[in-house]
Amino acid sequence: MSEADRWLNSIISGTRIVVEHTIADVKRCRIVKDVFRNTKEGFSDLVMEVACALHNLRVECRHPQPALQLSFLAANAYCQ
Repeated sequence: MSEADRWLNSIISGTRIVVEHTIADVKRCRIVKDVFRNTKEGFSDLVMEVACALHNLRVECRHPQPALQLSFLAANAYCQ
């Protein structure tokens, strides 16, 4: 295996690990993990979207981003 192939393989495997961990985190919601028996059109997609939104909320609360002060930016834009 060439050096370039090893480098590309390490990037792909690192990305795969992140994706697999994210899928496992989303499956904390039992409704996603178990067999879903509701047969309404589009409802299973909605359940997955809600589970992903809950995962994103959980990650955001764990690692909050600094708040952007729009009033500060607007005041500085007028001063220039």
